[in-house]
Amino acid sequence: MIDHERDLAHVREATERLLTAAASLDNAATAGPSRLPGWSRGHVLAHVARNADALVNVLQGRPMYPDAATRDADIERDSGRPPAAHLADLRETADRFQAVGAEPADWSRAVELRNGVMDSASRIPFRRWVEVDLHHVDLGTGYELEDLSEEFTTREIEFLAERFTGLESVPATVLRSDDGRTWTTGGPTGAVTVTGPAPDLLGWLAGRRDGSALKTDGGPLPKLPAL
Repeated sequence: MIDHERDLAHVREATERLLTAAASLDNAATAGPSRLPGWSRGHVLAHVARNADALVNVLQGRPMYPDAATRDADIERDSGRPPAAHLADLRETADRFQAVGAEPADWSRAVELRNGVMDSASRIPFRRWVEVDLHHVDLGTGYELEDLSEEFTTREIEFLAERFTGLESVPATVLRSDDGRTWTTGGPTGAVTVTGPAPDLLGWLAGRRDGSALKTDGGPLPKLPAL
């Protein structure tokens, strides 16, 4: 069972880590490239702030974003701000998300995200946790996938494995971490086993690593669609 209150606490802790990292950036570092192609660190910070507003919209029954073009334009508009402006925005939007999360609500209700994707309201805090912690890694400031908690890594592997399940473009795949945990994903045909450290499995599934640290049996490393 999803514990949204526990996840909100995780979001708060992850946000504090991100704020500490962002506070160490000067103007040049903020404008410098992140690990996401075509995005500066300022783009990443702007996206995290705008995502908080978007998930508040979701919890309050409004469209996540007006449209894809507006989402992209807002990130671009905010990306070039000085570090102090990014920090203030990150704090304000994070506080707003936490405040809405603390309001009495039916957490079992279905909510709509981008592109018509439906989910339980109870999973929105976890989705926010993913946004904060993975994008912290994307900043390239020393926070790595190996620094993510075991709970986070396990749950995000499960989430992404579920997301790719049933896709005919992905062969039936068994994911096996070095400690023996397994997950299944992919379509109805094929039989590939992918083995490696859990952080590398997560990095590959999330598009953050190329999978070169993973071992495969039964075929080549499957090509995954972009998230």
